[in-house]
Amino acid sequence: MTPDLMEEGSATLSRAKGTPVAAGESGGREASYGRVVEHGQLDVAHGTILYLDDISVSFDGFKALNKLNLNIAVGEMRCIIGPNGAGKTTMMDVITGKTRPDEGKAFFGSTIDLLSMRENEIAQAGIGRKFQKPTVFEQLSVFENLELSLKADRRARSSVFFKLSSAQLDRIAEMLKLIHLKDQAQRTAGLLSHGQKQWLEIGMLLMQEPKLLLLDEPVAGMTDEETERTAELFLSL
Repeated sequence: MTPDLMEEGSATLSRAKGTPVAAGESGGREASYGRVVEHGQLDVAHGTILYLDDISVSFDGFKALNKLNLNIAVGEMRCIIGPNGAGKTTMMDVITGKTRPDEGKAFFGSTIDLLSMRENEIAQAGIGRKFQKPTVFEQLSVFENLELSLKADRRARSSVFFKLSSAQLDRIAEMLKLIHLKDQAQRTAGLLSHGQKQWLEIGMLLMQEPKLLLLDEPVAGMTDEETERTAELFLSL
């Protein structure tokens, strides 16, 4: 990643952490008591969106994760680097509910216990995940892939009478521009390059408006130019 992109990423994180608190009856001090948080509501008042404590996972005696501790701050972009077999994918499996750890704690914000939830519940709570291999609807257009990813009522009756609103059309248009596929909107997804499919899947996840996005080797197989544009995409989020 180039120095200018690194500086931009640092500035983005600083802005996320340094949002000023408007002065009120507390004189500008943020109260940490007396707050009422509904069940299942994400609470990041303490600045941490993901908290892993002493997570251990073993497979037939092999320790994939051994007492892993990890804190991710709100607005932070963290890169986890390690060789094959280091446990990077297993860590994501634990966070998204695909794998249950042998021991440890995992919290989304300060109130949502991830280890007590199923995969679909974790996704609905606001954690999105992209796997190593891009998974898109290859027979549909790029636009249709993003349309299907919109947060909407997917029950049978609602789906039959579903019609895109102007706000939803604008949302899709913004996403097409963000993921560098504005000129490919009507192209069949199966005809995209590998890198473009990666961008499309990232866009599909962003359409769900996740609070935390996990990306497993997002630039694997990309050209140098695609990798650079992907880094720009991440820094723009």
